[in-house]
Amino acid sequence: NILMILKSKSPKDTQNIAAKLAKKIAKSKLGRSAVVLALEGELGAGKTTFVKGFARALGIKSHITSPTFVLMKRYKLQMPNLVFLFHVDAYRLKNYHDLLPLGIKEVIADSHNIVLIEWSDRVRPILPAKFIKIHIDHINDKTRKIQIK
Repeated sequence: NILMILKSKSPKDTQNIAAKLAKKIAKSKLGRSAVVLALEGELGAGKTTFVKGFARALGIKSHITSPTFVLMKRYKLQMPNLVFLFHVDAYRLKNYHDLLPLGIKEVIADSHNIVLIEWSDRVRPILPAKFIKIHIDHINDKTRKIQIK
C-alpha cells in the first residue's frame, strides 16, 4: 500500500516533497479526525527538514525546530478548514503515556488539526486507524529515499 517512493537529493528537495504533500492535504476533504503524518527514519534522516517544508507550504513563518524537550509544539494555520499544525517529537519517549497530559488524544480527535509526529513508531497506540506514514532512509550523505504510505 505504498503511495509513492521519492528520491531527495538535498534538504531543499526534501522540503519541496513535503510542500507538495502539504498542499495536497490542505485541499483534501476533512476526515473525522486530524490528519496525522507519522514520520520515521534514523537520526539525521531528514524528519525535521520534512516538517519545515511542510509547515512553510501551509504558511507557517515561525522558525521550526524539533520539539525534543517540550514534546509538542502548536502552530496556528491561516486556512479555512485547518486551524492548527502540531509538531510532536517522540524521540525521548518510551511510549505514548507522556503525551497524554499534553492532550494528544484530543488533538488527534479534532479534524481541524494536522499532526506531524517524529519517531511515531514509539507512540503507535495513539495513532488513528488512518494515518500517512513517511519513512525517510539515508542513501548517502545527501540522498534520501522517502516512502509515503
